Amino acid sequence: MNTYHPDNWVVIKFDGPDPHYRVLAGWSGGYTSGTSWKLNSGITKVEDHNDFYRFCGSSGSYYDCNKESYMLRMNNQHIWNQLKELHGDLVQLMDEDTDWSSVDWIIS
Repeated sequence: MNTYHPDNWVVIKFDGPDPHYRVLAGWSGGYTSGTSWKLNSGITKVEDHNDFYRFCGSSGSYYDCNKESYMLRMNNQHIWNQLKELHGDLVQLMDEDTDWSSVDWIIS
């Protein structure tokens, strides 16, 4: 089980035959490491902590996401653009003002 601490993040809703939500996380790299991104396996639940949300993934990993860092940046914007190009209206970027505790993470 891994715990990730992204520099920035967004939540994407995937509609279609397998509807679910995922965290698209980004990390700003330095001189030696470069930028990176991850798309989690699918959100199963969220825990609200003081300064961050903990998104639990279906693979068992955790994404501890700072509440002030909900945004697309250079490290994850291109992935969002590719997802939008591939899936069109079947993907939706969730609003940063979403009440994460009220979302039904398991879409049926």
